[in-house]
Formats: sequence, C-alpha cells, structure tokens
Amino acid sequence: MLTLNPFMHFHVVTLFPDLVAGYLSESILARAVREKKIKVDFYNPRDFVTPTKVQKGKEKPYLRVDDKPFGGGPGMVMEALPIIKAISKAVQKKKKVKIVFFSPSGKKFDTSYAKKVSGTYTDIVLVCGRYEGIDARIKKVFKMEDVSIGDYVLTGGEVPAMILIDSISRQIEGVLGNFDSREEERIATSEVYTRPEVFEYKGKKYRVPKILLSGDHKKIEEWRGKKRTGEL
Repeated sequence: MLTLNPFMHFHVVTLFPDLVAGYLSESILARAVREKKIKVDFYNPRDFVTPTKVQKGKEKPYLRVDDKPFGGGPGMVMEALPIIKAISKAVQKKKKVKIVFFSPSGKKFDTSYAKKVSGTYTDIVLVCGRYEGIDARIKKVFKMEDVSIGDYVLTGGEVPAMILIDSISRQIEGVLGNFDSREEERIATSEVYTRPEVFEYKGKKYRVPKILLSGDHKKIEEWRGKKRTGEL
C-alpha cells in the first residue's frame, strides 16, 4: 500500500500561467495552497529567451519561443532551449521529481496513476505544449512521460495540467476536509440527493428514492453499488 506524501510541489511550464492560476485561486485547491498542502510554481518559456527588437506597432520586445517545423508542415513548433531552461530551473537538484508532457498518444491518466504519483514523488513538472507541439529533442535531455487525459486533441496542455493538479492533490491528506470523502475510496454513484424529500416542478412531483430514507445503511450501500455497476 502506498504511503501518501503530506505535501506536493507542482511546477507548470506554460506560456499562459494565468490560465492555471485562475483555477487554483478558488475553492478546495486555493485552501490547499494557503494551508501549504500543495505548492504550484510557474515557468514561462518566454522568460528564458533573449528579447528581439520592438516590432512596428508593438509596445514590448517580441519573445519568440516557436518556429517552423523542419521537413515542412502546418503550424509552429515550440523551440527546445526555452523549455529546457524552464524545466531545468524547476528540477534543479530535486531527487523525487517526475516530468510529464501531455500528448493524446500518451499513457492514459486515471485515479490509480494519481495515487501512484502522489505516493512516489514530491515534485511534478507539468510541461504544457502549444501549437504543433514541442521540439522532440527535449525528451532526449530529460526523462519525460507522455500522459493523455483522453482520446481527443486540445489547444494546449494547460487544461490537462489543471486536471492532474486537481486529481493528485485529492490524494494529499488534508486537502479535502474529510479524507474519506473521496469518491474513489467509497461506493459512490452519479445519483445523489438532498433536501427537500419531495419537490414539485410544472405540476410533477420528484421524490428521493425510498431506500435512501430507510436508515438501513447496508441496503443503501448495496443500492449504490448496483447503481454504480448499472444493475439498476
């Protein structure tokens, strides 16, 4: 059985840190940050390039981090060195660190993966690609694991990064008010109810299933199990 770490440090390499920061500023994850159960730092590849001259009509120097792909093809590819420098700053001399890159062809992310990561590493570097992807040579400099959150393509890795931060953080004791309230650790269904027991809408009454009002916890758990497996 894995022993979960009491703290997790996430390092997000992204061109758009505000996308992720906004998600972390509310609710349970915001509290986890305040209570120092998790920490999230951002590394923008643009901070690791030399500014070019100010372009016509622009107020700031252009910080280029992408270029056309060798061999031709549509779109642009993120350059290797800015990302390498960003990852290097995140990793430094840390020992229990895992580097993740998001790819539709990667290892499918699920709760068991979140549990394994939370019990093995203290630092996780999440590399968020954009455009057509990142220069493949980055993976020769650092040992990275390609991870997928589903069989579809997104415009960038920021949404997958938020999903991993959220799911892995749930495995840190103290992040949730009640650690045992994790749905993955109990019999849960997509059907949940609260008061009132009966309400009326457009002339039709909607009631809570009688089994949930019975007080018979054994039968309630059996009912939830059957709902979860589709037997009901």
